[in-house]
Amino acid sequence: MSNSGRPVPYAVDSAAREIGAHLATWRKLQRLTAQQLAERAGIARSTLSKLENGDSSVGFDVVLRVARALGVLQQLEDALDPLETDLGRARADERLPQRVRS
Repeated sequence: MSNSGRPVPYAVDSAAREIGAHLATWRKLQRLTAQQLAERAGIARSTLSKLENGDSSVGFDVVLRVARALGVLQQLEDALDPLETDLGRARADERLPQRVRS
């Protein structure tokens, strides 16, 4: 269950665990303690622990703060860039709608 009371889909929960583990590995590769990283990111040590342990209720801003503190924020942005995908490049010349309605 998430903080909103709705169940968290398995894929989201799994991704949260994977991303948390990756961030923990980045921290360890840089020989940072959890306390040092939490201070650099401007978050509580307990919040970092939740993130590294895959708690999907941790705010998106926390993920971005930790990525920035680890020096991997640009990599995260690049990974989500639609123009780095075949679909995004194929549709790059199209005018995107302001809204998408069903």
